[in-house]
Amino acid sequence: MAPQTAPAAPADRYVSHFTELMHEVKDAGLLERRRGYYAWQIGVHVAAFFGIWVGFFLLGNSWFQLILAAALGVVVTQFGFLGHDAAHRQIFSSGSWNSWTSRILAGAFAGLSFAWWRAKHNMHHKGPNLEGYDPDIGAGAIAFTPGIVAQRTTGFSGWFVKRQGWLFFPLLTLEGLNLHAESIRAARDKTSTEPWRRTELALVVGRLSAYVAVLLIFLPLGKALAFFAVQMAVFGFCLGASFAPAHKGMPIVPPEMKLDFLRRQVMVSRNVHGNPLTDWAMGGLNYQIEHHLFPSMPRCNLKKAQPLVRAHCEREGIDYMEVGLFRSYAIVVDYLNNVGLRARDPFDCPLAAQLRG
Repeated sequence: MAPQTAPAAPADRYVSHFTELMHEVKDAGLLERRRGYYAWQIGVHVAAFFGIWVGFFLLGNSWFQLILAAALGVVVTQFGFLGHDAAHRQIFSSGSWNSWTSRILAGAFAGLSFAWWRAKHNMHHKGPNLEGYDPDIGAGAIAFTPGIVAQRTTGFSGWFVKRQGWLFFPLLTLEGLNLHAESIRAARDKTSTEPWRRTELALVVGRLSAYVAVLLIFLPLGKALAFFAVQMAVFGFCLGASFAPAHKGMPIVPPEMKLDFLRRQVMVSRNVHGNPLTDWAMGGLNYQIEHHLFPSMPRCNLKKAQPLVRAHCEREGIDYMEVGLFRSYAIVVDYLNNVGLRARDPFDCPLAAQLRG
């Protein structure tokens, strides 16, 4: 069955229905900065970061260091989330303060390039799940769209794509290394117009070099390699497992389909039921719908905005998708294992019927 072409829709279908919701959110004070919250978050995680390293030096030559390596992976993930929040201007009113906060938290603590992430992530926010535009569903180790699957039908790639759902989460253990490599590559790009490219390169490379040097100086080679591997694996898995439920398995939007802002953000996003542990472990990204609608909203206000957003979507007749954490992972695995089959009609689901109009 050939993919369906979205029919033309009346112009008034694309009139934004977002203004009323924006007024409700503003009136509730949910876009105001929460500096106290972020001061607490940054302070606690900086203390945890240095506390782990104190424990590292006190523990010395021991395989129990791998417990600290796992803990470091978790804490570094939190710096990735804090860098994400700063890059979205959630912390300060000043763009410069936010940018430098993100550079320090993401670069010096997590080893990630702010400029590379910002460029990639901004494209994602402008067109989530938009085929041919959203870099998060572009060609890579995993095939997220039918077009990519169609190019991988033989040999190892054909075998892999049929099982990629089961392999997706194990592969996330390599995502930490990939993010470091991409950050260094982007910071070394001499064609980049980023004014602070060399500063970011110094932060990312300096941090990684110091990290490796400390491990090799204070641990035997085998334990040093194991520490590095565990920390990177936990970091990559925690970060990737937080982003994966947000859009994977939701409808893919064809390039020719036009949607108003509200539908473009809500109907391809998925929330995960929140609780204090989930909210912390996922960096607030479990409120993905609210985050996409209000990217500069402080993380701690996303949960408060949820009832307003849900009620507004109900009034507008827009499905609001929220599931449990493990259910979201099951959806991701199932979609990735069957994307080539399901994608024969990429709009063969009730939610996508609304996209089709």
